[in-house]
Amino acid sequence: MAGATDIWWSYLYFHLPNYVFSVLFYTLLGRFLLGFVVPPGTRNYIYRWFCRLTDWLIAMVDVITPRMIPRAFLPPVAAFWVVVARIVFFMVMFQAGLTPRLATGG
Repeated sequence: MAGATDIWWSYLYFHLPNYVFSVLFYTLLGRFLLGFVVPPGTRNYIYRWFCRLTDWLIAMVDVITPRMIPRAFLPPVAAFWVVVARIVFFMVMFQAGLTPRLATGG
């Protein structure tokens, strides 16, 4: 069991940002999908927290997104950029040898 603990704590610098990227991604998708169900200005606490967690990212993506894209589609556009950032993060960490490796059998 020590090996399972080591792979988490030894690579915390990799796992923590990776976790943040996934939380952002799924929160953006949830915000987009809930936007079809809940009315604007809703008191739904889940939707309000999704907005609170992602408003800063939506504002940054709004600056670089062409105006021909409707504002309602900014969450999936932001989710795309989160995926790109996550892949770049993984590639940089992998090239630096800082990602967890699978144990070779034998």
